[in-house]
Amino acid sequence: MVSVLILTKNEESNIRRCLGSVAWSDDIVVYDSESTDRTTEISRGLGARVVTRKFDNWSAHQNWAVGNIDFKHPWVLYIDADEQCDDELRQEVTQRAVASAQESAFRVRRKDYFMGRWLRRSQLYPTWIVRVFRPDRIRYERLVNPVAVVDGGTGELQGHLLHHPFSHGVSHWFDRHNRYSSFEAEDLLEEIQSSVDWSGLICRDASRRRKAMKHLAYRLPGRPGLMFLYLYVARLGFLDGAPGYYYSRMRAAYELMIDVKVRELRWRQSSSESVDGPIRQVVEG
Repeated sequence: MVSVLILTKNEESNIRRCLGSVAWSDDIVVYDSESTDRTTEISRGLGARVVTRKFDNWSAHQNWAVGNIDFKHPWVLYIDADEQCDDELRQEVTQRAVASAQESAFRVRRKDYFMGRWLRRSQLYPTWIVRVFRPDRIRYERLVNPVAVVDGGTGELQGHLLHHPFSHGVSHWFDRHNRYSSFEAEDLLEEIQSSVDWSGLICRDASRRRKAMKHLAYRLPGRPGLMFLYLYVARLGFLDGAPGYYYSRMRAAYELMIDVKVRELRWRQSSSESVDGPIRQVVEG
């Protein structure tokens, strides 16, 4: 009763492992962003359907998928190509994501690995993310790290997704997060104009609580340094060894990229306004 949606872009090194972890489903859809390697060829060879769409931004891309792909079953498990579904999660999904379920979606947890080690402390575990849902009852917001908005109740599953974000190497991680930080800066520039959702900080809805915490964190001075101290010291990331140290530094660098790009966007806006003013006066005069 569960279809599987896998997002891909040049994932030939990961797709076999990912598909193997969801081989229990008889409806696997590989949602590909115009890969130039053998991702789609391998996927079709292993029995998956392939749907291709040019990537624009995360929320638009995922909203198109849930609104336009003809899934065989009423429930969908969504995973990325660098993730795997563990056995416990497989059991829970097949037992609870059924037609008679009261919920519209389920949250799951994810284990992130770096240098062969689970970043249990330095990667904000446990972070709950909506990954099992009825496609007609969900939509996404934000350009990157989209927030799932669910129409109906949301439950929780105890199994895990096993995530390998460095499977393409550290250089790929930096390249990807350079692009992500541009989207984050655009979102942040809009979000900081609104007030903090204080009640959301103590809300039982994990998605709303996470969004409210992120909104508040964006307003704090010295965010990159605070992020390192939070991950490495407050969350005991040093117990994750060298991977925990390097990951905490990299996350701090990511936050710095976002801050710099927000300042750049603000400067460009103010510069544009200062130039447009005299020009408008000349034109109107």
